[in-house]
Amino acid sequence: MDKVVETLEKTYPNAKYYLNFSTPIELLVAAILSAQTHDEVVNAITPELFKRYKTAHDYAQAKPDELIEYIRRVSYAGNKAKNIIEACKIIEQKYNGKVPDEMEALLELPGIGRKTANTILINAYNKVEGIPVDTWVIKLSYRIGLSKNTKPELIEQDLMKNIDKKYWHNIGYVLKQHGHAVCKSAIPECSKCVISKICPKNGVEKSK
Repeated sequence: MDKVVETLEKTYPNAKYYLNFSTPIELLVAAILSAQTHDEVVNAITPELFKRYKTAHDYAQAKPDELIEYIRRVSYAGNKAKNIIEACKIIEQKYNGKVPDEMEALLELPGIGRKTANTILINAYNKVEGIPVDTWVIKLSYRIGLSKNTKPELIEQDLMKNIDKKYWHNIGYVLKQHGHAVCKSAIPECSKCVISKICPKNGVEKSK
């Protein structure tokens, strides 16, 4: 499995986290907004959002209706606004306005699951405790033989067990880039794939 991962890492050396941010609080907010929403939409709305709200205190004091105006293009904007405000209230009260850098603390925040917590730890604090499992990781992990599971938490366990830890921080972004470029959802382009000869092609019924 490391051969598969190593080959993909070399193929996409510039793969990186796909949402724009400059501070941990911006990352937390962008990550909450990204659930079931295209990255392009999140990156399009966050510049104005981040100009208006700069700190956890700003979000904690935000009026839901005003915050929704900035994020109305994302799915479930009302729920996400509520989660952002409530998460930032906790950050203000328990962590002096600083986004926590521990998994358990992050998982206590509204709108934060394990994928998002891993994302924050890796990209804000360079702490690698696990692997963010998003839609592309779920799809490709099975297809290229990294996991036979379908549940994100079990897929993450398989990846952590089967992949060298030096790849954990970036493998999710590598798989996403590979999915967009070659290993597409409906019909993968196996003839162009750098791992085609060693890929089991699980579930692939038709390819180019």
